[in-house]
Amino acid sequence: MKKITVTVDEQTYRRVHARAAQLNESVSELVCSYLRDLSQQAEREPESESEKARRMQRLNKVIEDINKNHPDFDMAENLPRNELYDRRAIR
Repeated sequence: MKKITVTVDEQTYRRVHARAAQLNESVSELVCSYLRDLSQQAEREPESESEKARRMQRLNKVIEDINKNHPDFDMAENLPRNELYDRRAIR
């Protein structure tokens, strides 16, 4: 298995981290799943413009859901690492 480094802005990371916790997955698992699906799709057929648009719509929907479900979410909050990864506390 290969490791990669991905750089995203703080807001995106926090939103994705919250969504991953809702799905009981890690951010790494979400990214891996997304990349696996993307590569398998590319093997089947090239992505059309409409497929790109649908993918962007899905991504925007995830971000909207996070904003909707966590209206008081503040990026300035800095949780200690042990609290950040305590999924039982999120449920």
